[in-house]
Amino acid sequence: MTLTFDPFSQLDRFAASVFDSVRAPRSMPVDLYREGDRYILHADMPGVDPGSIDVDLDGSQLSIRAQRTADTREGVRWIARERGGGSLLRQFTLGDGVDLDQISASYESGVLTVIIPVSERAMPRKITVESADTHQAIDA
Repeated sequence: MTLTFDPFSQLDRFAASVFDSVRAPRSMPVDLYREGDRYILHADMPGVDPGSIDVDLDGSQLSIRAQRTADTREGVRWIARERGGGSLLRQFTLGDGVDLDQISASYESGVLTVIIPVSERAMPRKITVESADTHQAIDA
């Protein structure tokens, strides 16, 4: 069995680590769905300190920021290091049909959950159509 030395593989690893440390904040995978009268957003943030999570609303722009601290152990020889540290960021533009004053968030087991209620005026409702003979309800 012959082992070959590939100097470019080391160069690729070095370049990846340099670019990894200077690129923009990392994205976080999310699930977003509507359940009844609310939208639910789940954002994966494993290894994030809950104190670093910042959820804010600026107009209709919802921003989620967090910080993951990289493991900086001294005296170890890393075999693989794919769980780096850095900033996490996701931004969402919310439509007119949500209740911006009632948004809430919680963090459990590495998942941030943001609850975004649907506003009253965006809820389905019945509109009564009146005529001289009868009153009839029509779904709107």
